[in-house]
Amino acid sequence: MELVELTTKQDITKAFAVVNELRTNLDLNKYSELVTEAMERDNYHMFGMMEEEEIVAVAGFKPAVSLYYGRLVWIEDLVVTNEKRNYGYGEMMLHFVEQWAAQNKYDHVALSSGMTQSHAHKFYEEKMDYEKTGYVFLKKNV
Repeated sequence: MELVELTTKQDITKAFAVVNELRTNLDLNKYSELVTEAMERDNYHMFGMMEEEEIVAVAGFKPAVSLYYGRLVWIEDLVVTNEKRNYGYGEMMLHFVEQWAAQNKYDHVALSSGMTQSHAHKFYEEKMDYEKTGYVFLKKNV
């Protein structure tokens, strides 16, 4: 197992199959466009957990500053491929992001999770000791 930063177009393309399990609304072109733009504009980082040349988990995050959280790392994407769930990959990825945040002097790690993702909520709260602090609201097409 190896954790690698995904920075090249080839790396990003290789991660699509895993990310698409979470972000089913994206096709490869839109996904590539958004990842590239996020890397350029928002200092978005994408890491993949490799197992025998295959990406089995992906974490995408960006550092930020807000009045509510202060200095934080916001996890945009965290997904473990369906076949590899419950093997500890999600835990490893979250611990990595937490370590990255601490090493880069960020005080918090935050994320949002879809309302129907009760299994993920249980994982974050019970296993990873994250606390639910609010809701995320979205207004589309503004």
